[in-house]
Amino acid sequence: QVQLVESGGGLVQAGGSLRLSCTASGSIFSISAMGWYRQAPGKQRELVADITSGGRTNYADSVKGRFTISGDNARSTVTLQMNSLKPEDTAVYYCRGRAVVTTKGTYHVWGQGTQVTVSS
Repeated sequence: QVQLVESGGGLVQAGGSLRLSCTASGSIFSISAMGWYRQAPGKQRELVADITSGGRTNYADSVKGRFTISGDNARSTVTLQMNSLKPEDTAVYYCRGRAVVTTKGTYHVWGQGTQVTVSS
């Protein structure tokens, strides 16, 4: 069974920074990509940023220049550095593993979510 464990959420003032980390555990052979999504109250879940195993990154326009995603394939870990945070960044942030290849098959896997709150 594959699990994604997130850490690093919290409360910060506007203009501040937070760092989110996510580590996948289990009988994993490979992960095609890992990324971060977020969901604010009353809104749909949206992609924030993701990174492929080859290092290609993709960012939502709203976070470009402020957030940086990085990955460590050997440790099955992805990190999201969030700078210049705005109140509109407030949401539950979810880690996602895309095409996680395990001994029992290939799955898309979600973490449990971590709250990020940015006060004005």
